[in-house]
Order: sequence, then structure tokens, then C-alpha cells
Amino acid sequence: MRGYRTIKYILFVCCYIFWVASAVLIAVGIYAKIAKEKDAVDTLMTDPALLLIAVGSLMSTITLFGCCGALRNSTLPLQLFSGILLLIFLLQITAGVLGFLYSDLVLERTETLMRKAIVQYREDLDLENLIDFIQKKFQCCGVHSYTNWHANVYFRCEESNPSLEACGVPFSCCRRNKNETVFNTMCGYETQSMEEMEAVQDIFIIGCLDKIVRWGKNNLLLAGGITVGLLCLEVCMICLASVQLCRIKKTMKKKKLLHLRNSWRKMTR
Repeated sequence: MRGYRTIKYILFVCCYIFWVASAVLIAVGIYAKIAKEKDAVDTLMTDPALLLIAVGSLMSTITLFGCCGALRNSTLPLQLFSGILLLIFLLQITAGVLGFLYSDLVLERTETLMRKAIVQYREDLDLENLIDFIQKKFQCCGVHSYTNWHANVYFRCEESNPSLEACGVPFSCCRRNKNETVFNTMCGYETQSMEEMEAVQDIFIIGCLDKIVRWGKNNLLLAGGITVGLLCLEVCMICLASVQLCRIKKTMKKKKLLHLRNSWRKMTR
């Protein structure tokens, strides 16, 4: 019984921690969605706020089943919890295998999404902040080159473009000097009209897709370790739920047998 109670409360605590984390994700996503402009682009793949709400809602539903089932010794919520978690686990394994086998197709789709994100830059504040963060973090600009920013209407390098940022790139592409106290946000102006040797002095010219792929190859062990850790955690929670389910079913079976014995004794008296 002690071992059973330990399993029960470990499962409950794990589910409760993830449930709180999912509530935080939903709250952050709702706040970001409310704080945005009303005419912002609402697409799940390009809107981080919607993505947070979707992931948080899924996590909240799954972990709520786990909490209720673990605490109340209920078989249906535990079956739903372990079943959904097993399905997600299998989908993750499948996605990993397919991603490895069709890595070229994954890169192609990623490039398409990144090009769409460049087009929608300035239209969605969350997306704009996400792109700026990636370009600063990886010290890159555009998808394959800084000239990819020609696809955005604000940075399009045409004489008919009335934008002040025409032929330029976002400030997140710019190089920062170590001794610079005030950052010049206009450092990317007119850089698309420059040659690479000239532009590289002011901005990063290598694309973000190339930098991210390079970072992934250099940190393959780290990324693999995190992925394996998450998968192991999912397997542990599935096993805990399965053990508790087996214990509950055995207890119910014993109670049923005991009830039948008592009934039989009463009938034979």
C-alpha cells in the first residue's frame, strides 16, 4: 500500500506541476493576444500568442485527467491520460523518424514558413519580436541572405516604395559595437543596395536558416539529450498511470469477490 500511495502522489504532483505550467502558458498567450492590435494577422503557425494558447490548452486538458484520476482513483480519467500521452509519444517518435528521413523536405517547409514570416513582418507585433529575437540570437539576417528582406513591402528596394526603410533591413540585423552606448536603429538603412563586402561591416549577411541548421549540428548532443529526457518523462508518467490503473482494477476485483463471498454466505445460512 505504501508503494501504491507513493506512485499515486508522484503522479499527482507531476501532473499538477505541468498543469500549473500550462495555465501560465495560456495566461501569457491570452495577455499577448489582448495586447496586440485588433487587425493583427491571426495564424497559428505565425502567431506565438495563439501557439501558446493551443499548447497550454492541450497540456491543461491532459494533465487535468491525470490529476483527477490519480487523486480520486478513477479509472476513466487515468485511461484517457495514459492513452492521450501514449498517442503523443508515438506521434513524436513518428515525427522524429520522418524528419530524419525527409530532412530536405523539412528544410524546404521551414524555408517557406520563414519567407512568409518576413512578408508579414510589421503586420504582427509578436511575430516581429520573434524574428528580431532570432536574428539577434543567431546573428543572422533574412532566410538565406540579407537581401531576402526585399520580399517585405516596407523594405522592398524599389524607387516607387515610399517607406523610409526601403532598401534596408530591420535593426536586429545590425552589428553592435562593444563600446556602443546608444544603439543606432537606422543602421540597416540602404544596406540591400550595398555589395556583401560593404554591407558586412554594418549588418550580418548570413541567413538565419543556415545559422540555425549549423547551430543544430553543433549542438546535436544537447538537443538529442533534451528530446530523450522529455520522452523518458512521458514514458515514466505513462508507466505510473498504468501501474495505478492495475492497482485500482485489482482492488475493485477483490472488493467484488469479497462482496460475492459475503452474499454466498448469507444465502447458505
